[in-house]
Amino acid sequence: MTTTAAIGLPDGTFRAHFTEDGLAGLDWPERVASPVASPTLTPSQRDWLELTRAALSDALAGVTPRRLPPLDLSRGTAFQRAVWQALLQIPAGETRSYGALAAAVGRPGAARAVGQACGANPVPVLIPCHRVLAAHGGPGGFSGPMHWKQELLRREGSRLQSLFEIAR
Repeated sequence: MTTTAAIGLPDGTFRAHFTEDGLAGLDWPERVASPVASPTLTPSQRDWLELTRAALSDALAGVTPRRLPPLDLSRGTAFQRAVWQALLQIPAGETRSYGALAAAVGRPGAARAVGQACGANPVPVLIPCHRVLAAHGGPGGFSGPMHWKQELLRREGSRLQSLFEIAR
């Protein structure tokens, strides 16, 4: 069973989805169309909600979160989960190409599949798919609104403004 809770932050209201195993999903503020009712959370989920709020605050400030809540990535394929775990290893302020990430998970030549895994990322911002760029250095795709990718990279200190201007 999934429980949903709202996380109101200065950048907007995110919606977090928790299972009995951890944080299973995070929705961008643009995708939170209606208010989220106060959920009935288990004690563990209440702790995870606070961890999620703190981790989001850190990530939105451009720093690597001090601690993440447990992540329930069970809905992904083995390949997707490998990509999502590899994304967690990219430090704030650094980027990788889809091809480099494919090689890191033992699938050189699978850059498109990595892009699809990034697009299916259920926990954007905390699993930093925004740090993955196209081989030519352009922004590539993104699972959320493109302005978020640009803004998150800017806050992390990446010098990518010109890439987004080129991509327009």
